[in-house]
Amino acid sequence: MNRLNLHTLGPIVALIALIILGAMLNPAFLAPANITNVLARSAFIGMIAVGMTFVITSGGLDLSVGSMAAFLAGVAIIAMNAVAPALGVHWGTILLGMGVALLGGLAAGWLNGALVTKARIEPFIVTLGTMGIFRSLVTWLADGGTLSLGSGLRTLYRPVYFGGIGWITWPIITFAVVAIIGEWMMRHSRFGRHVEAIGSNERVARYSGIDVNRVKLMTYVLLGLLVGLAVVLYVPRLGSASGSTGVLWELEAIAAVIIGGTALKGGTGRVWGTVVGVLILSLIDNILNLADLVSPYLNGAIQGVIIVLAVVLQREKSTADER
Repeated sequence: MNRLNLHTLGPIVALIALIILGAMLNPAFLAPANITNVLARSAFIGMIAVGMTFVITSGGLDLSVGSMAAFLAGVAIIAMNAVAPALGVHWGTILLGMGVALLGGLAAGWLNGALVTKARIEPFIVTLGTMGIFRSLVTWLADGGTLSLGSGLRTLYRPVYFGGIGWITWPIITFAVVAIIGEWMMRHSRFGRHVEAIGSNERVARYSGIDVNRVKLMTYVLLGLLVGLAVVLYVPRLGSASGSTGVLWELEAIAAVIIGGTALKGGTGRVWGTVVGVLILSLIDNILNLADLVSPYLNGAIQGVIIVLAVVLQREKSTADER
């Protein structure tokens, strides 16, 4: 029981330790502006990671989310720029772009899910392929450069990222709502119970009358929708998209899910743990930048090490439980 509590509470203990360490290394760490910045930048990966929690819990995987985000951002920007001369620079144009990103996310998620469930291709292969497709498409659309939102639309759209209620910006609020709904779905809905059942033992789940293919497909559709939502909030931050947008987002999302205690082999999902994992990764990045301890170019390497360590700890827990 103590071992179980340690593995359950470990991410929270690590988060508290990081907060204390950050405050000790730099007084500016706990400044409201820095906290807002950390939380707002966590929101994009956080929303995607919530969707990734459902995919991984069902026994799946999605490596395409970063490339998908770049592609959706590029398509949304193209759509808004295309209709602006006819509709004008107002919120109708912005809402159209938001709709394109959300519907595009649903379609991309459905494509991944359909290839996994209907074509019966391994999730790793499917999403590795679509990762290359989405990244190539946005690079082609940008002609190797950058797709930029018109200046008038960019100014109008900016409050979606920079505005909010007091110091709590809209990305933070949206991430909180997504996390709460996601935790409720995983813990209290039939969909969440079916996702965990499929990840635990797919054959038994089929014998229990669960429509396995439908549930798996819905996890990818949900993830695609949340990628689209993240894009809706990300585009006003810079007002542009390119072939380098969303690089390593899939690594960060998967790392957050694993750090939070969701089993990589499926069957056990913790949305609240994923949220803690996202904050841990963001705080590590922020502390390293504020303290100037390590080059920011090594952040990807550090995240990779964290993933490996988290999987090792999960394996040790599984071995201990079997004993």
